[in-house]
Amino acid sequence: MNYNKADFMASYGISSQLPNSDRPEISFSGRSNVGKSSLINKLCSRKNLARVSATPGKTATINFYEVDSCYFVDLPGYGYAKVSNADRERWDDLINSYFEAQRHHTLLVQLLDCRHAPSADDFQMLKYLHYHQIPYVVALTKADKLKKSQLTKTLEEFENTCRPYGCQKVVLTSGENGYGIPELQAILNKAIEAEFADEDAE
Repeated sequence: MNYNKADFMASYGISSQLPNSDRPEISFSGRSNVGKSSLINKLCSRKNLARVSATPGKTATINFYEVDSCYFVDLPGYGYAKVSNADRERWDDLINSYFEAQRHHTLLVQLLDCRHAPSADDFQMLKYLHYHQIPYVVALTKADKLKKSQLTKTLEEFENTCRPYGCQKVVLTSGENGYGIPELQAILNKAIEAEFADEDAE
């Protein structure tokens, strides 16, 4: 997949607005401020493809990006403390309707901050993905904040934490220095190639 062929498509606030699912979709999920925009930008070698919200947690929209022959789907961040119950319910409705729709859910990238143990909201999301059998990998963000001596141990700890929830792979990444980005790109490429192969076989 050519990650340089990436363009912002549109933002959608209600499920009925979502575009038809006519190609593989790679979705990105994580807490507010976990670094989703930075990761998407680094994957696509762009600085401002995905823009950081000025008010994290307030804008419950799903952002679609055309990346070569697939969609990158940036799901709204969760776990922001100042969000009202109404906003939280709208987030739940939007996420549920997205995953319950007949779409090409090729792979989800669940972002976790490698410097901290998963929060209660993170565990709730892992349980959600496992229960609904949504294929996913975990991208640990902010690897540049760790010492080299911490990398292996941190990765092993998160692998042990995420494995019971059906996680396929855990990758340490950094949206700052690009650590782990080629490995994550290879995982996404493999998932997309497998979906195209399945379509050709039908």
